[in-house]
Amino acid sequence: MAGALVVLAGAGACLPGQPVGHPAVDLSFAAVVVDPPVYAEIDLYSDGVVIDGSGLPQTVPVGTAAADHPGRRVEQDAWLAGGTVPGPARYADLAEHALRDLDALVLPGGVAIAGATDRWRYVWPRDASFVAAALARTGHPTDAHEVLAHLQTLQQLRSTGGVFEARYTPDGTGAVPDDRGPQLDGNGWVLWAVAQWYAEARPGPERRAQLEGLRPLVTTSVAAIRANLDLLTGLPVAYPDYWEVPESEPTLGTLAALLLGARAIGPVLQTLGEPGVADLVAWLDQGAKEGFSPRYPRYPGERERDTAVAFLMPPFAPPDDAVERAWAEAAASMARPAGGLAPGGGWAADGVSWTPTTAVFALTAAASGQVDQAESWLDWLDAHRTPRGALPEKVLADGSPSAVAPLAWTCALVLLTLDELGGGSSGAWTSAAAPAAR
Repeated sequence: MAGALVVLAGAGACLPGQPVGHPAVDLSFAAVVVDPPVYAEIDLYSDGVVIDGSGLPQTVPVGTAAADHPGRRVEQDAWLAGGTVPGPARYADLAEHALRDLDALVLPGGVAIAGATDRWRYVWPRDASFVAAALARTGHPTDAHEVLAHLQTLQQLRSTGGVFEARYTPDGTGAVPDDRGPQLDGNGWVLWAVAQWYAEARPGPERRAQLEGLRPLVTTSVAAIRANLDLLTGLPVAYPDYWEVPESEPTLGTLAALLLGARAIGPVLQTLGEPGVADLVAWLDQGAKEGFSPRYPRYPGERERDTAVAFLMPPFAPPDDAVERAWAEAAASMARPAGGLAPGGGWAADGVSWTPTTAVFALTAAASGQVDQAESWLDWLDAHRTPRGALPEKVLADGSPSAVAPLAWTCALVLLTLDELGGGSSGAWTSAAAPAAR
């Protein structure tokens, strides 16, 4: 029993799980062995990224020093000066690093890769949609439009009925690296991102022309959602979602993404002269209420919740008391030892906090007016960056950053959260040859 916790119970004691006040157990001695938790050990794959002379991101090995190519650094400084560093002043360093890393992870042609290391150097439509939204909200609508235009190209290159693949290689051929299969939620996220870009871009002929260029992306995504929806139940066909595992029944992660995309795209469709989607919103809303309320679990009729309940919160949806209760309870069930959140209440008990989930909850707290809670999660994210300042994908039980860093999805979510909190300025940073070690 090396390493095990031994709980001794004498005569008249209550055993674990026995209610207080229950008749005493008539034992002279009892030993209950409780094994300690086994926490995951995952390496930190890199300390961050730098941009080489060709403008491409290169990983910085852990424990080493590296700097951006000087000329590229000057270009990036100018890019930052053309937008805004969002959020309260005390988060300026966090915001700047997130912006610089996003800029590095968007390759020429709007190719928004999830990370610079090998297993993340792909374009996930879901992640890329958040990147586009964050770029638009921080004063870089042209870059956001390029990301969306690239997603449109990828959508047109494969015969999947308009449903996006889980991820694509960054070479622009539309190729996929494995057999994860299409993920319908990507179509909802893309519609939401188009609406975010359209709301932030400067009105005028250029925006109108750019929107016209995205017409196929919008209409094909709407058609794909319609084609994969059960009109009797309002539930979508079963597809993998952000968990990226095969599914035999609809998930809230897919339905909520489709609903928020359909809700957001209305003004865009009106401008394009396309039919509205009020009926689609009504069906999906019916699916959410009849299939998932009041607990809003991952699967209809079950109990375990996951990150997806946050997709029904502001800024993705109107406020709803039942959803907010489920959101708060979900966060409590997903809490991990280091202080962040796991993707779901039923996730592996490996002690790992996931920064995208934690940042999603920070964003929805900020958009719901729960500023203290949003800042608490932001403070945690800030405190668990790599020594170079990059936001990692995961944080181990002992608080160590791990896995890929930076992760584009987390960077985008942090920037959106800071933008929701308000404040920020243009050009409020200190230019240097390389980021200072934290």
